Amino acid sequence: MPEHGHGHGGNMTPEQQKAMIEQEMRLYEQMGKVKYKIAVMSGKGGVGKSTVAANLAEAFQKKGMVTGIMDVDIHGPNIPKLFGVEGKEVMIDNGKMVPVYSKNGIKVMSMGFLIETNDKPIIWRGPQKSGAIKQFMADVAWGDLDVLIIDNPPGTGDEPLTVLQTLPNVDAVVMVTTPNSISQEDVVKCVNMVKMLHIDKIGLVENMAYYVCPHCGEKSEIFGKSQGDEFASQMDIKFLDSLPLTEEVLKSTEDDSTVVDSYVQSELSEKFISIADKIEKEFL
Repeated sequence: MPEHGHGHGGNMTPEQQKAMIEQEMRLYEQMGKVKYKIAVMSGKGGVGKSTVAANLAEAFQKKGMVTGIMDVDIHGPNIPKLFGVEGKEVMIDNGKMVPVYSKNGIKVMSMGFLIETNDKPIIWRGPQKSGAIKQFMADVAWGDLDVLIIDNPPGTGDEPLTVLQTLPNVDAVVMVTTPNSISQEDVVKCVNMVKMLHIDKIGLVENMAYYVCPHCGEKSEIFGKSQGDEFASQMDIKFLDSLPLTEEVLKSTEDDSTVVDSYVQSELSEKFISIADKIEKEFL
């Protein structure tokens, strides 16, 4: 992975300029094989963004669409654990990294596969992170995909900016928030950034909208009144659904699995399938 970031093209040697042009050509070739590209974002951490991204990937795969997921959260890559592929080794074939396959055939690539141990921090500046993400696009053998989910770290920093500016033809952006006002304030900034980049196919998922008691089935709005529909309307984006906080989320994570795979008949699993249907209908 890149050790040093380069400056603008005018500061590069001819060799560096040639390498950059060749990488861009590989990137467009690789990403050209992906039919639909969906970025998952959030304004702040702790809203369940990676859980949503992983379950959406599982939902699209179950719909019969060949699916991959690119984890560009450089500092906190959680996608390998959510698919039960932590510790897997990335193989190299014909100069390209081969994505790791989940048990259901989803192609997974994450910085988590490229670090020695999970407790080893990655201390990188912006250009290094951007360089790694471009390598994930250009130098991973994704092959022909129907859907590629890109799980971004929270906020409007280097990683999501690199994804949105570099990835050819982003088909949809899924914003994940929770009912509380602080989370919503931060998501507005993300939505505005995406719109500034002239991407208007944006959907909102309100996660942890209510808690369902596993014993009596009573619903409690423990993080505040659910208002995802109204909030999406205010931002002029598509409301996709409100998701409950249930024990299945914790259990599936502990089992290194997704809700859609492990709890097929659950309300939450059905909602993820429904969201995938809405994304396909509205944006793809």
